[in-house]
Amino acid sequence: MKKLNPSIKHHLLIGIFISIWLFIFAFFIKPFDDGTISFKMWLLISVGFSLIAFLCYGLLAIIQKSVYQKVSKWNVGFEIVSLVFFQLLFLVSTYSYYKSPVLNGGYDFFEFLRIIILKSALISTPIILLARGYSVKLIPIKEEYIAIRGENKLDILKIRKQDLVCVSNSQNYVEIFFIEESQLKTKLIRSTLKKVQHDFDFLVQVHRSHLINPTHFKAWKNQDTISLTQIELPVSKNYKEHLLSL
Repeated sequence: MKKLNPSIKHHLLIGIFISIWLFIFAFFIKPFDDGTISFKMWLLISVGFSLIAFLCYGLLAIIQKSVYQKVSKWNVGFEIVSLVFFQLLFLVSTYSYYKSPVLNGGYDFFEFLRIIILKSALISTPIILLARGYSVKLIPIKEEYIAIRGENKLDILKIRKQDLVCVSNSQNYVEIFFIEESQLKTKLIRSTLKKVQHDFDFLVQVHRSHLINPTHFKAWKNQDTISLTQIELPVSKNYKEHLLSL
């Protein structure tokens, strides 16, 4: 999975789902029943293991959100580490509960791992992956709009931030290049390049007459020209080094 839903609320719902599944798995399927475990003991095992699963996944939700906020990305490697972390935390926690005076279980650590945890992990991991993949679809799509205003109150252009390609100086005006219905459109607004740059600090200056939205950068056409979405612009030496560092 190459995306992550960082919402703790959504992941707590996944934790509840996992705990309910684990309760059903432990109480009804009884994966390590040897015929000597009473109804009360099975209830303690099932409730305890499902509660531990919820707490372990809740801790994972908090940690992964913190990591995601720091690195601003997610990939398959992070996903694998998250799943391994959850299973290891679940193993240690459930084994501690299993050996506690409440259950006083007889398996040693490696028997517990082989007979109980591996069976649980084999079935739970695909379910967790599906639930985490579905949670990405629950992320609300937030479209950020910007309003570029001119000297005249009626001189305004409101567009999505991601649709703004670049801004160019045009005497007493600035020419706004933006994407609309997959086509490059333009609009003249009476303003200055300096004011636009001040109002929208995400824009990068590449020439004394041009600002670009770096998300639309495609490639260097040559040493002095860059390709953006459906347009090419010159790059002056004064701004080239800064652009290369982005």
